[in-house]
Amino acid sequence: MGTSFSTGHIGLNVTDLDRSLPFYTRAFGLQVVDEGRDGDRRWAFLGHDGDLVLTLWQQSDSGFSPTTAGLHHLSFRAGSLDDLARAEVVLRELGAEFVHQGVVAHGEGAASGGLFFTDPDGVRLEIFVPSGAETAPAPAGTAPTCGFF
Repeated sequence: MGTSFSTGHIGLNVTDLDRSLPFYTRAFGLQVVDEGRDGDRRWAFLGHDGDLVLTLWQQSDSGFSPTTAGLHHLSFRAGSLDDLARAEVVLRELGAEFVHQGVVAHGEGAASGGLFFTDPDGVRLEIFVPSGAETAPAPAGTAPTCGFF
């Protein structure tokens, strides 16, 4: 084989692009790269520093379901705990629903951790830091916090 792959971009179905677009641009600091429509279906390409990160597709008639196969959660890496704190302020302004209050560790004694919340359609999201969360609580004990169980 010898070939290695990395994530290109993520495509998410949404029910209302007008509601999801400001959420994702503000929550993650993304810019609209392009937008389009095909009849009732609309889409928006969102990027950062010229790279496509996320595409929102308005083609769903119901919110996220954790009981169907597909996406479990989407995770974004923050540069620092300060970035995480700033993100939390923005998410609260946006009315995001938090799964846990504040920054939590990925597991008991873990250095990594983050914020766990949902988008306007209930898609489960995470913003994490790889270190610095040692003193944060681990709400699920030894089970992975990002499990969203």
